[in-house]
Amino acid sequence: MPVITVDYKDLINLLGKHIDMSILLDRLPMIGVSIERVENEEISIEVFPNRPDMLSVEGVARALRNFLGIEEGLKIYPISPPKISLYVKDNIEKIRPYIGSAVIKNVKMTHETIKSLMDCQEKLHFSIGKDRKKMAIGVHDFDKVEPPFYYKAVEPKEIKFVPLGKEEEMNLIEILNKHEKGIAYRHLLEKYTEYPIILDKNGNVLSFPPIINGELTAVNQYTKNIFIEVTGIDKNAVLSALVIISSFLAERGGQIEQVEIIGKEKLITPDFSPKITEVETDYIKKLLKINNTEEIVKSLKRMGHNVELFNDKLKVYSPAWRIDILHPIDIVEDVAIGYGYEKFEEMLPISMTFGSSFSFQKLHETMIGLGFYEVITLSLSNPDKEFKKFEMEGNPVEIKNPISTEHSIVRQSLLPSLLEILNKNRHNELPQQIYEIGNIVYFDGGKAKQKIMIGGVKIDAKTGFTECKSIVEAILRNFGLQLNVKECKHKAFIEGRCAAIIVDKNEIGYFGELKPSVICNFELEYPVIAFEIDVNKLFSFSQQKQSNQQEQ
Repeated sequence: MPVITVDYKDLINLLGKHIDMSILLDRLPMIGVSIERVENEEISIEVFPNRPDMLSVEGVARALRNFLGIEEGLKIYPISPPKISLYVKDNIEKIRPYIGSAVIKNVKMTHETIKSLMDCQEKLHFSIGKDRKKMAIGVHDFDKVEPPFYYKAVEPKEIKFVPLGKEEEMNLIEILNKHEKGIAYRHLLEKYTEYPIILDKNGNVLSFPPIINGELTAVNQYTKNIFIEVTGIDKNAVLSALVIISSFLAERGGQIEQVEIIGKEKLITPDFSPKITEVETDYIKKLLKINNTEEIVKSLKRMGHNVELFNDKLKVYSPAWRIDILHPIDIVEDVAIGYGYEKFEEMLPISMTFGSSFSFQKLHETMIGLGFYEVITLSLSNPDKEFKKFEMEGNPVEIKNPISTEHSIVRQSLLPSLLEILNKNRHNELPQQIYEIGNIVYFDGGKAKQKIMIGGVKIDAKTGFTECKSIVEAILRNFGLQLNVKECKHKAFIEGRCAAIIVDKNEIGYFGELKPSVICNFELEYPVIAFEIDVNKLFSFSQQKQSNQQEQ
């Protein structure tokens, strides 16, 4: 989870009220963050992934002002209507189609402001932006360029400019091959023949998204007016990140001015309209055992919401930057936080239940003993990862109203997600071997069914089929089972180097060596072995074997 470091004096300045350090350290964990470290007057705070609106000192201060009663309810920032336009050309649509923009006037660019802005930008890139893939943010000195602005695709050698942190002009190909940011993020554009660019009225380059800004518009302590652009492939991520970072600068005294985006459709950004969620008061009372409606309303205001009560329902107005509010249960959670977890009485379970011994602990111990590290990935995935990259065909269970294209289906295998973890750890030393025990969902007879699998992968310069077989044998041996194999054809594996796992004439999984094309699809450079086993079948056959031995 991301960690931000805030200066105590800067935080107090933003709060507008002196709060003793001891009180702050006591209260901060109650708003949904945790204290990592306190050194001198610096506080390191771990922020949960669902609260990107607190990925800066400004966001933390805003949340604390509500929680501590310094302010009440929904924060309203003055917003001016658009005075400038940004034109989106049609040729950008298949590359990086979405853009949002804002102008922030009269910002006081102190050392603390610049540091917080840069840190926040990178944290948002990794959280909402998924390392710039879904969205990337550009922050510019507005007074160095002249509107209107243009967002379009260009030939790689058509444009030259001085990228941020450099002194020489480069074309876009040179930036991707020579600039450190170009090398790090060129994989996001390598399949395209044209690249995105943002220009001003006079042809000056503001940004080559999602790679690097131009040196011309670099922000410094003399900057007064800021132009923000957020581009990406996920519209919701783009507009959410724009609202969050604009609000942070507004917390520093900046005045938000909207921008008119003109493309296939007209859009006015940023949009700070509150989200509206209706929740029945009985629903909250039943879950939290808080019977006082006034206390519920007060709790929500402590979390930065406005509330209207009508016909035993609450109409909750949530800030646009609270992108974690997706369902009435999220409102219930905020009631609990605003009310104070310390006020809830401890209760024993209403009914007694009795557990029985299970083999998961043994399975974890087996994998750790084999040198594997456990990971946990999301059950929701997308066709690109599950089928295109993994080179498989399937009939997935689709999400009716997905919140993003990254999470539009339920996974049918654990292996694509494990390969994605290896991709994220390419900078670490080899060998790397990880495993996961989790659910997959598949169709059987027209009905969606769920089962628990264990999947494992290992990447190393000299790994292969024989090593994978020995790993699977060791797992089965720890459960008292003997491995039998038969040839298995699996499109993600090298033909002749994939085998089905057979126990008592029943197939319970498969293992082998992945195809080079699959390895390349996940941007890996060394051989990868993988296996996947049905956990319930593994446990069932193991228990049968034990029972038979006891009877004998």
